[in-house]
Amino acid sequence: MRRFVTYAVSLFAASSLSAAAFAQPAPQAPAPRVVPPAYPQAPRAPQGAPNILLVLLDDAGFATSSAFGGNARTPNLERFAAEGVRYNQFNTTSICSPTRAALLTGRNHHQVGFGNLMDIPAGFDGYNTVWKPQTASVARILQLNGYSTAAFGKWHNTPRWETSAAGPFNHWPTGLGFDHFYGFLNGTDDQWEPHLYNDTTQIPNPATPEQGYHLTKDLVDKAVSWVDDHEVLAGNRPYFLYFATGAVHMPHNAAPEWIAKNKGRFDEGWDHYREEAFVRQKQLGVIPADAKLTPRPAGLPAWSSLSAEQKHLYAHQMEVFSAYMEETDQQVGKLVDTLRARPGGDNLLVFYIVGDNGGSGEGGLEGTIVNEGASGVGAPDSFALQVANYNKLGGPDVANNYAAGWAWATSTPFQWMKQVASHFGGTRNPLIVDWPGHTQASDKVRTQFSHVNDIAPTILDILGVSLPEQIDGAQQIPFEGHSLLPTFTNPAAPEAHTEQYFEIFANRAIYKDGWVAAARHDYEPWNLLHEVQKLYTSSTQNDRWELYHIATDYSEADDLAAKEPQKLEELKKEFTAEAQRNGVFPLLPPPVGAPTIVAPDKHDFTYPSDISGLPPNAIPVLAGRAHRVETEVDTASDNGRGVIVAQGGRLGGYVLGSSALFVMMF
Repeated sequence: MRRFVTYAVSLFAASSLSAAAFAQPAPQAPAPRVVPPAYPQAPRAPQGAPNILLVLLDDAGFATSSAFGGNARTPNLERFAAEGVRYNQFNTTSICSPTRAALLTGRNHHQVGFGNLMDIPAGFDGYNTVWKPQTASVARILQLNGYSTAAFGKWHNTPRWETSAAGPFNHWPTGLGFDHFYGFLNGTDDQWEPHLYNDTTQIPNPATPEQGYHLTKDLVDKAVSWVDDHEVLAGNRPYFLYFATGAVHMPHNAAPEWIAKNKGRFDEGWDHYREEAFVRQKQLGVIPADAKLTPRPAGLPAWSSLSAEQKHLYAHQMEVFSAYMEETDQQVGKLVDTLRARPGGDNLLVFYIVGDNGGSGEGGLEGTIVNEGASGVGAPDSFALQVANYNKLGGPDVANNYAAGWAWATSTPFQWMKQVASHFGGTRNPLIVDWPGHTQASDKVRTQFSHVNDIAPTILDILGVSLPEQIDGAQQIPFEGHSLLPTFTNPAAPEAHTEQYFEIFANRAIYKDGWVAAARHDYEPWNLLHEVQKLYTSSTQNDRWELYHIATDYSEADDLAAKEPQKLEELKKEFTAEAQRNGVFPLLPPPVGAPTIVAPDKHDFTYPSDISGLPPNAIPVLAGRAHRVETEVDTASDNGRGVIVAQGGRLGGYVLGSSALFVMMF
């Protein structure tokens, strides 16, 4: 470059022309392009997109509500059933967390990571309770399509080691697609004094039981308030509201006036309940006229075999449960009616799922009055204790559940109950869909086989939206569910969900084209909480497979395994293939080695005096272990009396007071 410059200068010097003669006019810079100001645009929902209310009750078997033949009087649910459409072959997974995972993602529960309860994770992809990013929730998809989203009530889908104030929060509702969350994280909570969270912050209860507080009412009030705020601040966007009650899971907390309305209604017992419910179900048309009533499991006592004292207590247990269901019906009815009266209420789509599984037998053969897990650590819970507290059932001083006979009764006409994924007593729940102008109300019950994972695909089908290939950087796996939209107006629409596997606690089944192969694992569901270790060390090799043709045998009453061995083998192979594809194996993986909030090698814990709101997983486990509590107390003051340390709550725990006495509370 230097040589070129020197040469050029010498040429100009030798020439008679001046350098100026070679000058060219400088090019003008282009005029700046005026760009109008702009901002990133928020996604817009499709034209005419409905507001969506998804209601999920807890632990209500198929025959709980009067809308499906049960004895709990639920006029609002009956009204919704008359206005919308009813489904009598809708299925859940047979237990809490897995049903919710499948419901909110449209996938199978093992694919999401919830082959078991959030409370008992295992170190395999299908069971670790860590929500997979490849299975984004329908709430997140709706966010991406212009919806506001909120969840109220029970969650039960966050890894237990992520439930403290320290987070992380990406597996909380607000990290999985919900703009707002108000409710509780665990599988059960006290309706009188729950452990509440507002988004990710634990908050005190708004009121006391003495002031009339009850969680279901509070959830309705908060949900309505959120919708009102949404209308004012974002009325141009539709909303998706997931409303999952703690009811009617134990503890069965009901107001005295509701309990009084049920006095004497269950004195004839659970065998009689099933017989009457079975008749009503046929009258209502929610089961086929040729359906059969299945027999009582051998481990459950006949009502006629009980003593007068047992009958007196067990009948009252069911009075309380029925009151709980009836009070819940009133509150959910209030929610739906209020939303219908709000702007956009004429375009409100309601999915109402009456239970996440069958009736709950975890109360054991006698029922419980303290926390169900307390008896596993030596806490006193006995028939005598329940009798002594007979008049407290349903109130804030006890945590009651009914005897397992009632769980079987409220699962009429099917075999078994909650947990038993092999049979419809564990998995069959009512579904009602009500969307004015879009669901054709008729007496014709929808009989297509369907599953809780059908709800998310149905919502996207209604919106004309496809499942994105990627969401938040994660490649999405396809839906396993199928849209129910064609059935809204056509009771005879072809069945889309022609195959579905089931598995919980090694209770397993496969449905395909009208046939079901089922293997119940050899344990009794009412003994689960006392035999967890035995369950996880048991073998599944000797579990007996049964075969049912449910196209002609609605209630699984006639086992055809001996008559159709070839069909049974075909379906067993199909189950194995589906189980391998979905991450079901190994069956019964041991729930050990999961991460913890508290470091596993930590033995000394120091807490400031004002700490509060610690979740159970953030404190040392003392139950059944030798331990010592040390504290420094200044007793110089005349007022030096009171509680030094307390762990637990009203229903179980200990208190160390100034007199150095431990007091067990139940």
